[in-house]
Amino acid sequence: MAAKEHIAWFKSTFFDELEAATAGTVFDPDMLCALAFQETGELWGTLRKKGLPKEEIVRLCCGDTLDAPNRSAFPKTRGHLEAAARGDEMFQIARKALLDMAAHIPGYNFAFNRADKFCHGFGVFQYDIQFFKVNPDYFLNREYEKFEATLHHAMVELKSCQRKRDLQNRSSITDFEFLTIAITYNTGRFRTSRGLKQGHESGGKFYGEHMRDYLAIARRIPDPDHQGPVPAADGAAIIERPAAANAQGPWMHVDTLTTSLRLRSQPKISSPTTKNVLADMPDGWPVRAFTGTPQNGFIELEVEMGGTVFHGFSSATFLKDGKAPVVLPQVARGAIPAAHMPRKDGSVTKRTQNANAHGLNEAGMPGRVGDTPDALREELENIVAYLNPAKEAHKRYWPRAGLTFCNIYAHDYCALAGCYLPRVWWTSDALHAIGAGETVLPRYGHTIREMRANDIFRWLGTYGGDFGWRRVATTTELQHNANLGAVALIIARRKNDGKSGHVSMVVPEGTEGLARRLSNGTVSAPLQSQAGSRNFNYSAGKTDWWKDTRFADAAMWVHN
Repeated sequence: MAAKEHIAWFKSTFFDELEAATAGTVFDPDMLCALAFQETGELWGTLRKKGLPKEEIVRLCCGDTLDAPNRSAFPKTRGHLEAAARGDEMFQIARKALLDMAAHIPGYNFAFNRADKFCHGFGVFQYDIQFFKVNPDYFLNREYEKFEATLHHAMVELKSCQRKRDLQNRSSITDFEFLTIAITYNTGRFRTSRGLKQGHESGGKFYGEHMRDYLAIARRIPDPDHQGPVPAADGAAIIERPAAANAQGPWMHVDTLTTSLRLRSQPKISSPTTKNVLADMPDGWPVRAFTGTPQNGFIELEVEMGGTVFHGFSSATFLKDGKAPVVLPQVARGAIPAAHMPRKDGSVTKRTQNANAHGLNEAGMPGRVGDTPDALREELENIVAYLNPAKEAHKRYWPRAGLTFCNIYAHDYCALAGCYLPRVWWTSDALHAIGAGETVLPRYGHTIREMRANDIFRWLGTYGGDFGWRRVATTTELQHNANLGAVALIIARRKNDGKSGHVSMVVPEGTEGLARRLSNGTVSAPLQSQAGSRNFNYSAGKTDWWKDTRFADAAMWVHN
């Protein structure tokens, strides 16, 4: 709660300056709020509660007193600093900055008894004293005491880190890409193999993981001018914003007449053929090429599906010239209500009973009400522990007589987490009646029917967006959203529609388990929880199980 309160204060106090500084860049005020809290939040979070003016709070934001052997950059010690040109003058400024701050921050009381200690980080965004040799005026003139100056240097450094990450030509970046820039800001580089587990570690989390959570908290706080998007309500996560489209070539459309067209991560057919498939695009679907020139018989393109832009390659044979997509008329959001199996008053559906079409309704079930990533992750862990599909006594999820219940576990997990994934759905006739404005009551076998994994796969593609689901393109993005406390899943549809598809929940990493990653940091197998032919609470499972040749198509979805 303290982090949210502090970040809300910072955002409301400095929003105008942050908005002006980030205008025309890939950065935004929320990103800078997260960075400021990570760098000096422990200082200004305490100082603001003492009622100091904001100008005084900014002036006092200096810290970091680690010397050699814990510091290798210049200056390693007081003597190292004083040996530099005007270093003795710089030491006196750095020493005074430390004592001024320590007078208000109890954790720095040691400074009064250790005469060689001095600050190494200056300003709200912590410009390090190692840059004294190349930019002495900033330190000697105490420019860091002004918010505009420390903000300016932060933006200069962020843009430099943006170039280091080879993102300088982008018109926008994802939150995850910003986190890689922030890690570079802190450490000087980003090592892809380590993901967000980089930078200083504290409280069991690394700098990158703290930044992930602080950014999510900042995104929950409304902009003071209320011009930004409406933040998520308590009990819902802030999910990663999808990457923007970059293709500027000709519009085309899929032209297969009978089947879908595969979008691949490389301009070739893999072995097995499903290995490099990113998505299947329906016949007639609009796509946009980068150049329209075939490469090895494939065209590089982007396509929007389920609220996410996919980037890959498809066979030029089945792509024809087209026009910009036309938005088809749709039934207004919310016009089709969620469907639920009606129950008799007082009846209870339990985990220990064999599965049926009813949702779970035991007393004392856990849910999601948190407003921070830490709280949301813990609540999802509580849901897994409660449902406990690995417990044989929970017959609702346990395989029997050739039947498996991945769809029911996924439904229950989502229901407890506060999002809708249907256990039953309206029949075609019922949907027509609803579309005509009629009130339709749920009647089993008449107006509603049970949903298997294959049915849920199709439902997500057709109705998922109306109920808050968004498709994602990669397992890395999927796991990242789960780690933010979002609901995430992988679902695959069988080629033989009479046989069971499969759906597996992707859950936050933590003490219960970790995803598997390749040497470049890409998630090869997310951390999952499932019922099915094999039930488990936590496991990375089989890598790329959803690309098995038994499946006709697969997709990954998230819900905040």
